Amino acid sequence: MKHNTIFSTDNYKKLESRVLTLLNSQPDFLSIATRNSTRAVGDAIQDILSENLPNIVGDLGINTTAEFARRAMADLAFNDNSGFYYVVDVKTHRLDTAFNMPNLTSVERLSRFYEDNNNYFVILKIDYSVEGTSATVKKVTFIPIEYLSWDCLTLGALGWGQIQIANSNFIKVLPGNSRKKWMLEMCERLFVFYPLEITKIKGRIDRFKKVYEYWNSVQE
Repeated sequence: MKHNTIFSTDNYKKLESRVLTLLNSQPDFLSIATRNSTRAVGDAIQDILSENLPNIVGDLGINTTAEFARRAMADLAFNDNSGFYYVVDVKTHRLDTAFNMPNLTSVERLSRFYEDNNNYFVILKIDYSVEGTSATVKKVTFIPIEYLSWDCLTLGALGWGQIQIANSNFIKVLPGNSRKKWMLEMCERLFVFYPLEITKIKGRIDRFKKVYEYWNSVQE
């Protein structure tokens, strides 16, 4: 079996440290107009990471890229030296926001991606604060999705179902967690989630049957 050089060692912590150092070494990249926009800050951080990805990965990987279509699964990607492939979804979180519930990925897309055990879907979470026009990164988390406990995840009704962080202020990490165990729990949760969605759809059908009956009775 091939040796994963990122998550079977502490190398992922090296990547966290490099990202933290890089972002906090940047000159102020906010303005009076953008400092209150979480989207503007997130876009700026992602641009910095994209431009510096080869330096961030350094000796830990090859074939770095930040060239993805708008609706792609990832923002960044690279291979490690053993051939494992990491697609990285960048999530920024302003610490003084009361509630944040970001989408991570589609259950169907993830299930197909994880048919290859060499693939890793990684969350790069950037926790930051803003003072004036200065953004300070307080914490960086670089983990595969299966290290996120389902205690801090939920499912959203979009397409096949979207995996979401239930609240960015509460993250529970399970280092070394089994991918098999995590994926089985995802399926078990979907077995509960889908019937509830069917019930909702039936309710909507009944509702619009009544709307139809009303409009069908209207005299023009």
